[in-house]
Amino acid sequence: MGNNKNGTMPVLDHLSELRLRLMISAGALIVAAGICFSYIEFIRSILTRPLGDLTLIYLSPPEAFMANLKLALFSGFIVALPVILYELTAYIFPGLVRSEKKFFIAVLAGILFLFSGGVIFAYYIVFPYTISFFLQFADAQLEPQLTISEYLSFVISFHVAFGAVFQLPLFTWTLGKIGLITTDFLRRYRKIALLIMLTISAVITPPDIISQAVMIVPLMLLYEVGIIMVRISERKRLKYLSE
Repeated sequence: MGNNKNGTMPVLDHLSELRLRLMISAGALIVAAGICFSYIEFIRSILTRPLGDLTLIYLSPPEAFMANLKLALFSGFIVALPVILYELTAYIFPGLVRSEKKFFIAVLAGILFLFSGGVIFAYYIVFPYTISFFLQFADAQLEPQLTISEYLSFVISFHVAFGAVFQLPLFTWTLGKIGLITTDFLRRYRKIALLIMLTISAVITPPDIISQAVMIVPLMLLYEVGIIMVRISERKRLKYLSE
């Protein structure tokens, strides 16, 4: 793409480049989703492992196919994510200065790291207990029969929620980086933050004290990590201003 004399790219060239990168990202997603669909039984077995011997059912002829298709698309998005992120970065980077590029990379890496940590924590620690809690209500007169579409929607949304919750330190660090919050603010309103975290844990976990405690403990730790990150950002900013 050509630039103007002042080094800027014409609007039409911007749109043309954006369209090309969107097409590449969409193509990567389609290819990845197709590959994931061919391994859909293996992918589904990973998500249904916490169920043990319980078998999923489907209630309408297209339900199983549509559920597998949605799972393939979701899995394909994860597989194609490196390509999508590369295209996003390549499109945005030319318009950023050096400091903005470093900030963008730091935020992007933080999002991926924390989201992965939240998903892993949910899968290996919280989700097995959650499923056990819900299945304990089964008895001789109450047999659990989970449909494939409802279960896959539940397990995906559950893990995505944990991945999103684990963004708390990055969120607070970003707000501190741009000067919207300070460590004094975070410490002063720690009790209010705790109340909000209790509400969040009550919404996305089963209604018992143990599972809510399992959720609230990492949230509190993440909040404290966020305070430390904001404090480090403040010190760097003060050091820069004093030079």
